[in-house]
Amino acid sequence: MNRREMLKASAAIACAGAVNPSVFGFASGPKNKIAIPSYLQGYEDLYAIDPRQAALKYFSAAKFGLFIHYGLFSLLEGFWKGNHAKPAEWVQLRGKIRVREYEKLSAQFTAKKFDADFITDMALDAGMKYINLTTRHHDSFCLFDSGFTNFKSTNSPAKRDLVAELSEQCQQKGLGFYLYYSHGRDWRHPHAPNNDSWGGAARPKYDPPEAYYKYGEEHDLQVYVDFMKKQITELLTNYGPIGGIWLDGIGTPLSQPQKIDLFKVQELYDHIHSLQPQVLVSYKQGLLGTEDFKAPERHFKGTSEVPLEICNTLQPYSWGYDKNDSLGHKTADDVMTMLAHSEKMGANLLLNTGPLPDGSIHKNDIITLREVGKRLRNK
Repeated sequence: MNRREMLKASAAIACAGAVNPSVFGFASGPKNKIAIPSYLQGYEDLYAIDPRQAALKYFSAAKFGLFIHYGLFSLLEGFWKGNHAKPAEWVQLRGKIRVREYEKLSAQFTAKKFDADFITDMALDAGMKYINLTTRHHDSFCLFDSGFTNFKSTNSPAKRDLVAELSEQCQQKGLGFYLYYSHGRDWRHPHAPNNDSWGGAARPKYDPPEAYYKYGEEHDLQVYVDFMKKQITELLTNYGPIGGIWLDGIGTPLSQPQKIDLFKVQELYDHIHSLQPQVLVSYKQGLLGTEDFKAPERHFKGTSEVPLEICNTLQPYSWGYDKNDSLGHKTADDVMTMLAHSEKMGANLLLNTGPLPDGSIHKNDIITLREVGKRLRNK
């Protein structure tokens, strides 16, 4: 059985509630013998009754996770033709890079130093309990082997499925694995929301209009909604037990509240839960109010009736690697302050690193996280 088959078998076990422990990232409870995702060890009794409640208790107790923003945008380091885009992962929109021009970057994507083994060890050493990876950001480039697009890492010189690699390591080491997926905002798919209907930053403001997109009567949002559901189904079928689906792009549907129903978001949530019952769903600060947890950015000052996760960066500002934002990475003191603030709010801290173009972790982030781990162990 190859790795791909192993990961598919793992997902099948999660969905079926199989009773045999396996090497796919599941562990058997000492009392009830039910196989559960490896990151949920210690929650066997509750998992046997309600997998999602077990996952919620785990998440609430986790406190600290690693966010990873990596993709084609990383190659540009925040710059396009000498102009700086802020944040760096928005370089296609800020630089108004045409779809066909931007896709040429995939020919340079090697991820030669993306090391899932190192990343997971780094997270564990820092005291982190879970990892969240950008499987597909707003540029629509996929870090997994999707059957519904050719715009993906396995179709680049890297020829690698980074989601599979990180999933395998998380399962082996008992880390929760959460998947970022850009939902409301897509700068490539022909039928994703257009500026003329949704406004804001739904698309780059091209002049003349981008010929790759569909407009008017030719545009069908349902085609895009179906595409997203198919890809999320892949992520929950091919990569073993998943901790959560973390949706982004909330500004687009929120710009037209009267049309939110067109995205069929609740239907998607229900579909996610049907595929893997322990999976938690988040959509930033909450789109419908039926999400399992909220995940606002940085300086959130509100309250939450569901578990809360505060997202922040190790770079001064950008999430994706930004060469111009590379000085002043957060120190261990900074991170400990953020952790204390999150704890005071009853929230987790999801701390982001933006790997360099080759996929390696910035040396300053490695140093900071190593020191944070030492301090947490000595508390």
